[in-house]
Amino acid sequence: MDLAHFAEQSPFLAALAASVVAGTLATAAGALPTLVVKGLSERATNLLLAFAAGVMLAATVFSLLIPGLDAAQAMIGDRRLATLGMIAALGGGGLLLWLVHRAVPHEHFCKGCEGEQSGRVARLWLFVIAIALHNVPEGAAVGIGAASGDLKVGLGVTLGIGLQNFPEGLAVAVGLMAAGYDRVPAFWLAAATGLLETIAGILGAGFVLLSASVLPWALGLAAGAMLFVISGEVIPETHRAGFERGATASLFLGFSVMLFLDTALL
Repeated sequence: MDLAHFAEQSPFLAALAASVVAGTLATAAGALPTLVVKGLSERATNLLLAFAAGVMLAATVFSLLIPGLDAAQAMIGDRRLATLGMIAALGGGGLLLWLVHRAVPHEHFCKGCEGEQSGRVARLWLFVIAIALHNVPEGAAVGIGAASGDLKVGLGVTLGIGLQNFPEGLAVAVGLMAAGYDRVPAFWLAAATGLLETIAGILGAGFVLLSASVLPWALGLAAGAMLFVISGEVIPETHRAGFERGATASLFLGFSVMLFLDTALL
């Protein structure tokens, strides 16, 4: 059975496999170097996160928004109405993440604490919650894309999220070490965050498989959530330590790499 047939005939299994590879395995692989190295410079960490942001941005556009718009047009039959629907879904995904970030206490490596009553939660759990707020929409995007039954969409979003999880997993593990955690616990905690993506991917796939009619809007919601994470969380993290030029160049590189992979190889 070829991959295209598998994606079409077994969308849930395809989503499960994609979520495990892009979430759990890629994140753990990215965190592996922390078992043998002491850490990364702040500049290197910024560049890695910026590269991940570029990959995520390209995946949002080419693997979520454009396929979602095509699916919406096929379902509605009117390009303008389909576009307006996708804009609404995009805004809804961003709004949902904004509300969650306002309500849920969490802590970033550079930005510090955010959310209601963050001072009452242990710092380790603030880090874990912040990572979860990033990984859940990423995992949902993988599951939704893989459950679409379209191999190109599924591979595109899986490749994009998996690729950005390598530097993100490393950055998370290094950040935890910088916060005072030993390298082995930092590795396992960073690797475990990939499980959140797998779980979110399964839930996202289940949501789509309940009804094919929700696929375009699910892709739009996932794109909005991803765009919020990129613009509201990842990019500000990379522009707070005086490495803005390098971070911008690294974002362009990540976007270009994902653009090539998505349009030339898939």
